[in-house]
Amino acid sequence: MDLLRTIKERRSIRAFHPEKEIPTAELDQLLEAAIWAPSAGNVQPWKFYVISDQRLKEALVRAAYGQSFIAEAPVVLAVCVEINEASMSYGTRGATLYCIQDTAAAIQNILLLAHALGLGSCWVGAFEESEAASALGCPRGQRPIAIIPIGYPAEQASAPPRKALKHVVIRR
Repeated sequence: MDLLRTIKERRSIRAFHPEKEIPTAELDQLLEAAIWAPSAGNVQPWKFYVISDQRLKEALVRAAYGQSFIAEAPVVLAVCVEINEASMSYGTRGATLYCIQDTAAAIQNILLLAHALGLGSCWVGAFEESEAASALGCPRGQRPIAIIPIGYPAEQASAPPRKALKHVVIRR
C-alpha cells in the first residue's frame, strides 16, 4: 500500500472483532513505528502502555466518558508523556508543546501502520486525564495523551469530508 493511499484510506474504527487476537509481532511493529516518530531534540519523552486486561480497559472506558468501544478492542495502547524528560532540554515549551507534538507524531505512525496491517484503530483524546493516569498506574510526572483501541475492524467507516486545499493553504 503506498503511503498517500494509506493516509487517505485510514479511518477511525470503533467496532472490533473482539475474538480476533492481534499477533505479538504486529503489536511490536506498531510500537516500533511509534518510536521512529520525530521527536524534538530526540528526547523521545513517550511511554506506551499495552493493555489487554479487560478490567483495565473498562476503567479506561469510564475515564473516557463511557466510550465503550475501547473495551471491545482486543488491545488498547495508552500513549503517555514523561513531562520531566520533555522539560529538561526545552523547559516550559518542551513540557507544554514539544512533548505533545512528539506523541502526536508517534500516535499518527501507529494509526497509519495499523491500517496498513489491516487493523482498525481510533485516536481517543476525550478522557479525564487524572482518572486515566490513575487507572494506568502512571507515576508522578507522566501524563496520558491518547487512548488507542486496536483490533480487526468490524465496521467499514466512510471518508469524512475534507476542506479543499484552496480553503486551508496560504501561499506567500
